Amino acid sequence: MTTPTASVERRVPEAVHRRRWAILGVLMLSLLIVVLDNSILNVAIKTISTPAPTGLGATQSELEWAINAYTLVFAGLLFTAGLLGDRLGRKKTLLAGLAVFGAGSALAAESGSPAQLIAFRALMGLGAAFVMPATLAVLMNVFERDEQPKAIGIWAGGVGLAIAIGPITGGVLLAHFWWGSVFLINVPIVVLALGLMIWLVPDSRDPRPGRVDIVGVVLSVVGLVLLVYGIIKGGQLADFGDAKVLATIAAGLAVLALFVVYEKRSDHPSIDVTYFRNKVFSAAIAAIALVFFALMGVTFFSVFYTQSVRGYSALQTGLLMLPLAAAQMIFAPRARLLVDRFGNRATTTAGMIVIAAMLAAFATLKADTPIWILEVVFFLMGTGMAHIMTPTSVVIMQALPREKAGSASALSNTFRQVGGALGIAVLGSVLSTTYRTSIEDKLSLLPAGIRHTAGESIEATLGVAAKLGPNGKALVTPANDAFLHAMHVTALWGSGVAVIGAIVVALFLPGKAPVGQSGKEEEQLVAADH
Repeated sequence: MTTPTASVERRVPEAVHRRRWAILGVLMLSLLIVVLDNSILNVAIKTISTPAPTGLGATQSELEWAINAYTLVFAGLLFTAGLLGDRLGRKKTLLAGLAVFGAGSALAAESGSPAQLIAFRALMGLGAAFVMPATLAVLMNVFERDEQPKAIGIWAGGVGLAIAIGPITGGVLLAHFWWGSVFLINVPIVVLALGLMIWLVPDSRDPRPGRVDIVGVVLSVVGLVLLVYGIIKGGQLADFGDAKVLATIAAGLAVLALFVVYEKRSDHPSIDVTYFRNKVFSAAIAAIALVFFALMGVTFFSVFYTQSVRGYSALQTGLLMLPLAAAQMIFAPRARLLVDRFGNRATTTAGMIVIAAMLAAFATLKADTPIWILEVVFFLMGTGMAHIMTPTSVVIMQALPREKAGSASALSNTFRQVGGALGIAVLGSVLSTTYRTSIEDKLSLLPAGIRHTAGESIEATLGVAAKLGPNGKALVTPANDAFLHAMHVTALWGSGVAVIGAIVVALFLPGKAPVGQSGKEEEQLVAADH
């Protein structure tokens, strides 16, 4: 009985096979809004930080949580969402996830406070967690094995497209509408995707689904939230030695350690920790986490550099970031050619070194640096990203048996999201702490009540300066200088993280396979490292 069932699961019905490219288009539309939302939000950060009625007057810590609430819930629930998709049907969970994401978007658009925005962003993350793994699972079900690499390549290209159009779309919306429009734009796209999905996408499920790992999910979410909250609080207080900060971080690490122990002993773990015995798999996962750690942190502070220091509008900022996404769209599909010629290790290490060099280049930017230099930096960063993500994704998929491909993909995405969230938290905290230290002596003449608030971020300082009228103009130049110094320090931290990533992949990723040895290489990758 088991064998026929399994063979039916693998066989693609002829009717579905004919519609596979249309189905891929619907899946990409679903992926688009999940990725688009984060890139749109990056452009809206400055507007949301502006006091009401223009924005919500969010502090830098609240802005970080508006982003992290989404990414942490998303990352924490990815595996549970995948297990429920296997149990209940991937189409059902995909439809439910889109509906929740759309509802969260509508509520976020009407947020009346930063706390509400954070809560509704978490709701959006909940919906997105059910969308992402289900799209790849459906894709694998409707395409034959020989077309799957091509389909996955196009699917992944949707991320580059979303990164490219997100900031521009956000800039256009902010130029003509209120800040909430960057979330409300998701609603009509969700409605369209739901209609097309009901019509085109077939349902599928695992004939032998595992049990849902509720305890594991709770432990992972609690641990990550405590860890990131402690890091953000340390930046907010400008004191990582504070007892509460240290206690929160320690509690987060303890819960995550408990999570690993529980998953190791569980007979239905959400994450099979034995995967990490394979050094190649672990190195590739680490590379993805580290590069997104650096990238998300840079994206966070570059928005303030272009808008607050350079005076560009939200739309102009979106256009300035276009080279980053364009480079990924150009080089990601072609990165495999370099891998074939030079191997995974050389290609990925070179990509990491390029990322590290471009982050270090941020430490040279000034208030009057020609803007074309920033564009070159963004383009080269995108080029480096393309030559990291494609090779590591291939390595991850080859490092585990083919029947574990779904788990490998979900684990990769989890670390990408967590790496990005921690990047914003850690590098955002470094930025905040350095800025406060640099601007503190310039705020000594301000009343004690507003001195602390004015030192939180460059936007807060400029906001106080605007309220003081002519007397506040003296704060503008020191605020810009303090931010540039903080940006330089933060960029060098990010560069250091990228260097660590380069060392990891140089040591553990496989090199170029000898001619005629590709089959043996794949066997070696699949074998667990003991």
